[in-house]
Formats: sequence, C-alpha cells, structure tokens
Amino acid sequence: MTFAKFTTTALRGAAAALLMAASAEARELRMGVITPPSHVWTKVANRIAEKLPEATGGALSVAVFPAGQLGSEQEMFQQMSTGLLDAGLMTAAITSLRAPSLQGWLTPYLFDGVEDAISAADTPAAGEMLKELDAAGLHGMGYTFAGMRHILMKDAPVTTPEALANKKIRIVPFPAMKTWWGAIGAVPTPVNLTEVYQALQTGLLDGIDIDLDALVGNKYNEVAKGLTITNHMPFPSVMIVSDMTWSGLSADEQAAFQSVVDEALA
Repeated sequence: MTFAKFTTTALRGAAAALLMAASAEARELRMGVITPPSHVWTKVANRIAEKLPEATGGALSVAVFPAGQLGSEQEMFQQMSTGLLDAGLMTAAITSLRAPSLQGWLTPYLFDGVEDAISAADTPAAGEMLKELDAAGLHGMGYTFAGMRHILMKDAPVTTPEALANKKIRIVPFPAMKTWWGAIGAVPTPVNLTEVYQALQTGLLDGIDIDLDALVGNKYNEVAKGLTITNHMPFPSVMIVSDMTWSGLSADEQAAFQSVVDEALA
C-alpha cells in the first residue's frame, strides 16, 4: 500500500469513527399527542420537532406521534412513567389526575376568553400547578390553548341548561367535569377522543363539549349538527416530559429544550 492510499484509508476511517460517535450521541425523543395532524396542538408538537435539532446542535430530535397513535392519554402517561415515552402534549384535564390543582383551569365561565386564559398561564399560580407534577415523576414545561369550548349536539342545538337534562354528554374522565355536567342534569359519559365520532354517529352520545379546531379536524360536524357557541371554558394542554428523560439531559440541553418549547407554545 502506498503512503497516499494509507493516508486516504486512515482519513476515511477517522471520518467514519467521528460520524459514528456523533450518531451515538444524538438522541431521538418520542412525543405523543391525542389530536389529529390538523389540530393546533399537533402543530405545536411539530414546531418543537422542527426547532429542537438546531437548538441543540443535533444532539436532540423529536419524533411526533399524533392522533392517539400511542394510545389514550392515560396509556401515554403510563408509558412516560416507565420511560417508554419521553414527552407528550397532554390535556390539562387528564393531567389533573396527577396534579389536582390543574382542575382550576376547567371551572366554567372563569375566563372571558382564551386571551384571559393565556394571561393566566404566565402567573406564579400557573407555575405552581406545573410543579405539582414533580411528585408524579413528570416535568411540566408550560401551557398552550386550542380556544374555548362549546357544546355540539347530535341533533338540535341547546338554548337553555334545561335542554341538557338526561342528555349523554361526552366528558374527559376527571372529577371536575363529571361534577359540573352532572349538576345541570346531564349524563356525563366518558369516551376517548378517538372514539367520539362513532359514538355520536351511533347515538351512544347525544353531545360533546369541544373546541372548534378539534370539531373540524375530527369531522364531528359530519355526524352532529347542533352547535351552540358557549365559550364556557378554555381547554389548555400541558407540555410534559418524563422526569427520567428530563434528568438525563445536560443543563445546556434542558435550557435549549425549554426555549424551543416556550416559542412553540406561544
């Protein structure tokens, strides 16, 4: 072998070794979302996936799994607790089963509109709610919103609370929502988001409360016609990372991740 060939071979070997080392250091995080690709929350998740590699110099990337591909939110929380899932953009409703103070967001008519809720997300109290997740082995990074909730009925829209009596209304299964739908005489009926379309179609549900983005994105308007614009509450989601994942990141990676998340949530 000539010296030139030896040098070329050595350089190629060194380059391959560097590429392998860089590949070994790079880490792909798995992130689950319950919403369909068109929904604003999925767009937030995709924004994080777009920006994180650049912010971390290629050390971190994100694979996003929308539309409940990884299961229900309850199942995704279980996956985060065991380290099978790194992160999720989760509804505050289901997240409140691990941090009960989050139920405060879902008090009917507490906010005039989503702008008020966004302002509230920057308060110290909202930060304290996120810290409550620490005890569950989760790290809360911030909030984002999909708009206000409204009432969609399979048939005629409702014009009075009395019109909801004995109607089967889909709820997210957490205590506050069950309490206040029951208080007006409706029949609170837990159904996973991915099963709502069929439940409306078959009559298992008489109605749902839903933001307009999810209503259109999931095509509920095909099987339910009675929309009442009520603006009765915001419906925040919480950006959550498994504490096992978060604690495995360097301080620089954590700072970069938080910066990317802050921008995407906003």
